[in-house]
Amino acid sequence: MDRLPPFDALIAFEAAARLGGMTRAAGELGLTQSAVSHRIRRLERFMEVALFHRGNAGLATTAAGTALLEDVRDLLARAADLRGRCLQAEAPQRIRVGVGAALADNWLVRRLPDFSARHPAAMVELAVVENEAPERMAGLDLRILWVGASEARASTTQRALFREHVFPVCAPDLLRGIGPCGNPDLLVRLPLLHKQAPGGQGAEWHWQTWFDRLGLPGRPAEALRFTAIGPAIAAALGGAGVALARSMLVRDALRDGRLVRLLPPERDMLSAKVHVVRWPGRHAGNPRILAFAAWLAAAAQEGEDRLQNAETGAPVRRHGSPFRLAP
Repeated sequence: MDRLPPFDALIAFEAAARLGGMTRAAGELGLTQSAVSHRIRRLERFMEVALFHRGNAGLATTAAGTALLEDVRDLLARAADLRGRCLQAEAPQRIRVGVGAALADNWLVRRLPDFSARHPAAMVELAVVENEAPERMAGLDLRILWVGASEARASTTQRALFREHVFPVCAPDLLRGIGPCGNPDLLVRLPLLHKQAPGGQGAEWHWQTWFDRLGLPGRPAEALRFTAIGPAIAAALGGAGVALARSMLVRDALRDGRLVRLLPPERDMLSAKVHVVRWPGRHAGNPRILAFAAWLAAAAQEGEDRLQNAETGAPVRRHGSPFRLAP
């Protein structure tokens, strides 16, 4: 500690040099002029060099004093920032995530408490943005996107999450007095809810595709049309009809008995799109971002395994090998 300069003398020196006099420095620091003078002389003895030219015109720093003044100002600026750094270290580490409304409402928000329990210092902030919005939105740390399989390769700024299955679901009350699940003919007898996304969509979202592959006669009689899947699932939950749903979005509703499958899992169709989590290049290698992406992938896979086991007693191989992408 003997090698450290007296801190109170450094403050007095900086004030006197900045204000051009010991009397002015004393007024700013709430000291007497003699106390300021004493501290500066103590600092000069420590440095073993004169720091001021003393004259009737006031104080002027020597060459040594000018050099020291630059270092002292930098030291005091960093010292002034110590409180802010401590508060920042204790503050939650915000992760701002852009996600579609349907995935947020039906899957993600129910699982975020698990992430918070694992990472108590992190604070997740959700921003609802759809795939059609500009991809690089200011302030987002990550985005969960639903993209074509060709775009789902892992990279330093992207990780694949899951590829869903598509199948028809409805509220249990809709089947009352009509018949049990598993009979494709139910699709002819029940009102059908249709999701038509802007810009088109895969064949798995068209009821005619399902009628053709199930060998059902006639054309589908669609009761209602929606431009987004969230309202279509809400309508199905309300008993308005049968909706074609993605497995992630109805996983909890199936588990809770709020929705039921109309067909067994082996009738599912694989979604043409894949969910990925993507982040800006400035976050490549950021451990906080990578931890959230890894948690998302694990939560998605765990839920898929549980759903398959609950439905079949063992993992199902649907239409060939299950879709997997390297992390």
